[in-house]
This record gives sequence, C-alpha cells and structure tokens, in this order.
Amino acid sequence: MSSSPVQPGAGHRRLGWSLAVLALAQMIISLDLNIVFVALPEIGSGLGFSEQTLQWVVSAYTVFCGGFLLLGGRAADLFGRRRMLVVAVLLYAGSSLVGGLAWDPLVIIAARAAQGVGGALLFPATLSLINTLFEEGPRRNRALAVWGGAGASGLTLGSLLGGVLTDAFGWSAVFFVNVPLAGVVALAALAVIPRDEPRRERRGFDLPGAVTVTAGVTLLVSVLVRGPESGWGSTSIVVSAVLAVALLALFALVEARSADPLMPLRLFRNRSLAAGMTITFLYMGTFGALPYFLTVLFQNVHGYDAMTSGLAFLVPSLSIAAGTQLGERMATRMRTRTTLLVGLLVGVVGTVVMLLGFAPGAGYLVIVPGLVVSGVGQGITWTGMWIAAACGVAPGEQGVASGMASTTQNVGNAVGLAVLVAVANSGLGEATGEQLRSATADGMRVAVFLAAAGMVVGALVALALPRRPTSPPPAAKTPGDDEPIVVNTPSVV
Repeated sequence: MSSSPVQPGAGHRRLGWSLAVLALAQMIISLDLNIVFVALPEIGSGLGFSEQTLQWVVSAYTVFCGGFLLLGGRAADLFGRRRMLVVAVLLYAGSSLVGGLAWDPLVIIAARAAQGVGGALLFPATLSLINTLFEEGPRRNRALAVWGGAGASGLTLGSLLGGVLTDAFGWSAVFFVNVPLAGVVALAALAVIPRDEPRRERRGFDLPGAVTVTAGVTLLVSVLVRGPESGWGSTSIVVSAVLAVALLALFALVEARSADPLMPLRLFRNRSLAAGMTITFLYMGTFGALPYFLTVLFQNVHGYDAMTSGLAFLVPSLSIAAGTQLGERMATRMRTRTTLLVGLLVGVVGTVVMLLGFAPGAGYLVIVPGLVVSGVGQGITWTGMWIAAACGVAPGEQGVASGMASTTQNVGNAVGLAVLVAVANSGLGEATGEQLRSATADGMRVAVFLAAAGMVVGALVALALPRRPTSPPPAAKTPGDDEPIVVNTPSVV
C-alpha cells in the first residue's frame, strides 16, 4: 500500500477512474442508510414482524456498522486499502442477496447486520484511499467534494430509490439493487485502483484493543438504538450501558500501554482531527436525522405513498450535491474553518425555514425553500468536515483517522435520532386520527428546531479549528506503512 499521495500529473486519468469507483462505493454506503425506511411497512407485513422488532431492520445495520468502524479503519492501514475495499463490497453483495431472499425476520436482521460490518470496512477504506491518492490541498479537496457529493446525496437518494423500487418491484428490490452495484465496484477497484504494496517489515496488530473497542462501541450504539423502545431504565439497557463504558475504559487503558496501538491516543492532539470528529458527531445527530422526520412528515402527516415520498426527496438531494461542490471551492479559496462555519450557519437558516412545512395542512411547495437552503448547508458541511478530519494526519494513519471520524459520525446519528425521536413522540399519548396527525407534526417541529440548535453548536466547535492548516508529522515518527502484520498481546497492568 502506497504511503504517500500521488503527485500532480501522475496517472491523472487513472486517478479519475479511481475517484469514480470510490464515489460509487460511498454512494452504496449512503444509500443503505435510508433505502429501507420507505420499505419498512412492506417488510413488516411481508415477513410478519411485530411493531417491537421491525426497528431492527434499520438498527442492526446501525449497530454493527458503528461497532466495527474503528477496526475497519485500522484494517485498511494494516492489510491494504484496496484489499479491504474489495472484501467489503463483496460482503455487501452477499448480504444484500440474502436480505432480498429473506424468508424470516431473523434472516433479514442477520443480513442487515452483515451489511453493517461491510459498511464499517468500506467507509474508512474509501476515505483513506482518497486521502492517500490525492495530496493535501486543492486536489484532495476536489476529490473529497466528488466523494462527499456521492455520499451526502446518497443519504437522500436512498429514500427516493427506496420509494420507487418498493412501489414498482416490492421490498426485496431495495436489497437486490446492491448486488450489481457492489459487483461493479469490486471489479472496477481491481482494475483501476493502485495495488497495495507488499509489506517488508513486521508490524503488530492490537488484538486486545480491537476486541474491546468493537464490543464497547457495538454495545453503546445498541443502547442508544434500543433505549427509546425498551425504556432507558430497563435491565438490559442498563447492563449493556455499564458493559459498554467498562469496555471503552479498558480500551483506553490498552491503547495507553500498547507498543503499537489500534488507535494512537496522540492523534487526539491534532486539533483539526478532534474538531472534525466532533462536527461529524453533531452533523449526523442534526442533518443526518432530518430524512427520518421528512419521511414521517410525507407519509404519516401528508399521506404520501412510497413513490411520492421518494420523489419528494429529489429537491434536497440535488441541493446537497450542489452544496458539496460549493464546499470544495470554499475550502480551497478560504479556510476549512470558514467553510464549516458558513455551511453550518446556512444549514441553521434552512432548517428553521423548513419548519413552515411541518404543519398538517402545508403543501410540499411550502417546505421547498427550507429543503434547498438546508441541503446546500448540509453539502458544504459534509465536504468541509472530512477535509478537517484528514488534515495533519500521516499517510500511514489515514485509515484509523477515517475510522475515528466515521465512528463519531455513526454514534452521532444514533444519539441524535434517539433524542430527537423521543422529543417528537413525547406528546402523542393516546391520540388518534386527525389529532394524531396534528400532534405528530407539532412534535416534529420541536425536534427539527432542536436539530437546528445542534447545528449552532457545531458552528461553535468549528471555531476551535486551527487558523492555519495542520501539517502531517514527519514520516519517520509514524510506524511504516509497508509492513506485514503480526498479532501481539500487550500486557496491561
């Protein structure tokens, strides 16, 4: 695996094809986050889910993706980024095929869990490839804008495609669509992405760190996802929360004493990475929660069918894509700090304006201005936060840095949805009919307003970014990138 970026002019056309493959891979990840939302009612009725278990079609993906992201990031650094990308998309293809053929609730939940593991391996592999194939600066910014545009738009396009496919072919189609897409990515990656270079020196793999952090984060995300349904004081939730905290504390101890840690704690001294991680957390807890509430608004309040709900997401999808490209230009001409401030504040304005459309009698055109402005802010922020998270990170640690940032992104989504959905549903009580529609709209307005407040917090965090770009540490201070893997077990006392 190459440990240094490709220089300007070197294999420009091949780099362009590599970027196209990485963008498509990122699109697959983002599509899977939302594509099943619109199909959930059909999945529930088709496979006989109860109201209590249907949420696991979504939650299984979230829990396992969140739990394995950090491990996936380190695996990309140690085992090869292209290699991990191919393994991940093949896992996606296989699990999607099983999901589409599922005949039982447990089968489709297991398939979604496997998709989550695939996403945890795939996301940091694609992001670290971007950050190592393109040198820091305008070229990387442009590449991240293309990659980010695919990812940010995919979050919304998932709802669009989910509605169209479910209406036309049934719920199985939202799984089957991944099979050919993943197959194309795997073949194209082998053809156009540079080979992982052979490793010549020994390098340790922090097995205790991998086990403790994967188990700890998986339990943490599970608690956040199950808490609203099971009750925060239930025995299973409390026990899981205590175990998650204990495992994450043990992980920190392991990393502090390991000679070759899974996640070097010194990376937290990189202000740009630390701020970028915090902003990704807030981004997914605010912007990332909006598609859920829009889906509920369109279907439960306005009564749209699956296809109409999907088409309603076309406007924000195009706005997000435009915002990612604007974010690249801003980050190149100004500073990442300024780019994030603008993106988050534009998002605040758009999200507040969007509230006008959260009334039972409001038509779609009422919400369009807010969708456009909020989408542009979302796209600017998406591009800027990944630029921030990559600044000043050595090439050999881009994978683990990507895993760190994407872990906070996933946990942020779980936290944001748990909090905002609880707020939105707090006033429903025993309401039915028109009263329920009105109460649902009122609750969502409060939740979306809180999401806008979270964006303001993100803007304050952006002020902590360094005014000048952070340079990566010298290569000599970072373990070699071209080293074979050995499993070691550092002592913890």
